[in-house]
Amino acid sequence: MPSIASLHCLADITDQIGPRRPGAIYQNVDGRFEVLALITDPTAAAQLLRRDGARWAVIVRDTLRPDGQPFAVGSVWTTSDYLIRPARTATAFAPAA
Repeated sequence: MPSIASLHCLADITDQIGPRRPGAIYQNVDGRFEVLALITDPTAAAQLLRRDGARWAVIVRDTLRPDGQPFAVGSVWTTSDYLIRPARTATAFAPAA
């Protein structure tokens, strides 16, 4: 059973990430970004962001730049960020005939 401290830490991380899940598009003063991946493994996040204390990372692509290349960010969700398109939801496909 998870401890109260671990549940609080998980809630804190969820608040920091905000609605950024794969497929979501959000905008802030730096650009408009499509979320390609959410990394919640602290070791992988620390390596991507080159920060030992990183607990998560989001890989995004700036959709306002035609040559926008994917890159990792670790900035927390703030009131200056706003969601343009929610993340994709898992879709169930009908069985093939």
